[in-house]
Amino acid sequence: MLIETPTICPGSHQSPESSNASAAPVRRRHDDAPDTMALFGRLAGLADGPERDAVRDELVTAWLPMAHRIAGRFRDRGESIEDLRQVAALGLVKAIDRFDPERGAFESYAVPTITGEVKRHFRDRMWALRVPRRVQELRNKVRVARRELAQSPGSPEPSVAALAAHTGLTEDEVGAGMEALESFSTLSLDAELSAGDDGYSLADTLGAADASYDTVIDRESAKEGLRRLPERERAILYMRFFEDMTQSRIADHLGISQMHVSRLISRSCARVRDEAMGQRAARPGRPVRT
Repeated sequence: MLIETPTICPGSHQSPESSNASAAPVRRRHDDAPDTMALFGRLAGLADGPERDAVRDELVTAWLPMAHRIAGRFRDRGESIEDLRQVAALGLVKAIDRFDPERGAFESYAVPTITGEVKRHFRDRMWALRVPRRVQELRNKVRVARRELAQSPGSPEPSVAALAAHTGLTEDEVGAGMEALESFSTLSLDAELSAGDDGYSLADTLGAADASYDTVIDRESAKEGLRRLPERERAILYMRFFEDMTQSRIADHLGISQMHVSRLISRSCARVRDEAMGQRAARPGRPVRT
């Protein structure tokens, strides 16, 4: 809706009728754009204090309908209109604080400021998982490129290579952007993927055997066999596998040959392995040579 407000130059001797016929009207884009230039001029000349806060609050009240209108453009995008209005009101306050009355109309400055605040809210707050800013930017570039390449009716879905050529991104970056396009919202692990009697959830499809469990079992199985080894053999295994010492260094440390160290390591490992597997190599009562 356009509202035309005629102006009469101060000190003019023309009648209002003649003024309306000759003077150019001041055109406002919307009926929620009040004339507050006098208030802005007053605000600019006030220092911080109660009076300035009162003028600022008056400006916020006057322009709040416009902020709510802008917030309404983003309804039905997964966020409540009440929250969007709060975000738009925050953008309005920022616009009022930063506006310079000498640079033109407030509406021309406030609309992009408020719109940017709402878009920033969607970019930073509406993801179910925190997504890095760079990935969000890739998502936006890919989204715009897909729309531009598919403008004509019947156009095929652009390929990754075509998107990369159009945006100047690498194919890996395009792939990351496309994944982000499909990742704005999350799916519960309890979501049912089958409606039949044998229904299963998303979590049922993600399960996999963890190899770490096998490592835990192996360690627990070897503990008893290691405890039964003579002290010197335990010390050799510790130096070899935990302190990463070479067989030559172990031999020098113990005053024995490197060949002897090699035989002790092989025999100790075999004994522990056999006991862990339930196949004790040494018979009961058989002495263990060291």
